[in-house]
Amino acid sequence: MPAGVPQGVANAFTALIPAAAIIVGWTAIIYIVDITMHTTVMQWVYAMIQAPLQGLTDNLGGVIAHQFLVTFLWWFGIHGATIVGGVMGGILTANVSDNQAILDSGRELTVANGGHIFTSQLIDQFCTVTGSGLTLGLVVYLCFFAKSEQLRSIGKLGIGPGLFNINEPILFGTPIVLNPMLAVPFILTPVLSGALTYLLIQWGILPMFTGVVVPWTTPPIISGLLVNGWKTMVWQAIVIVGSFFIYFPFIKMYDNQLYKEEQEAAE
Repeated sequence: MPAGVPQGVANAFTALIPAAAIIVGWTAIIYIVDITMHTTVMQWVYAMIQAPLQGLTDNLGGVIAHQFLVTFLWWFGIHGATIVGGVMGGILTANVSDNQAILDSGRELTVANGGHIFTSQLIDQFCTVTGSGLTLGLVVYLCFFAKSEQLRSIGKLGIGPGLFNINEPILFGTPIVLNPMLAVPFILTPVLSGALTYLLIQWGILPMFTGVVVPWTTPPIISGLLVNGWKTMVWQAIVIVGSFFIYFPFIKMYDNQLYKEEQEAAE
């Protein structure tokens, strides 16, 4: 562009080149797929990529792998829920839609009828509820049982956000991130919760998830009831209570260490 053209205007014209290349390229791809495969690009992507991924992940191993990766990445300070969700979000949402379509057709929602156990609700309500790592049980310990002043302060700071499934204050304040003393319960708790929930649904003890989805900030217990009824609510409460006992021996050891350091510093 001439020297007198403002930089913002020049940038707008520069952006036309890649934009035009993208439009022309995708138009060509759509045309080629249409005349050679007699289908649309979206249908081809679904058949070749999404459907196989749904089959590979819609099982107990998929649930375990999903939650292991989420918390494993988070332990290094990487937002695991966002990273893994970027890959799995569309698949799990499609599973929710399939379940609702079965009900809308008048059929019973069962695996035999094509229903999915592994859906976004299973993750939201039993793996990342109260935050990645299912940390509300840990927060309860920090608030009411910790001897360390540092941990008690973090617990008071984190309990409010934790009730709305936000636990960054706990992840970075305790800290859990890069803390080898808390890595095991942080990874184990959501993996165990997700696996047990999957099995309970598979065995018919808990109902399968329908198309009901609530905002991710909906508090636990309330979210379980709204999403899938009283059985799911009760199981969600049991899971949260259980998280306290999984974290307990590990946070107790860490608490004692910090308390000893605080006492030595005060002398």
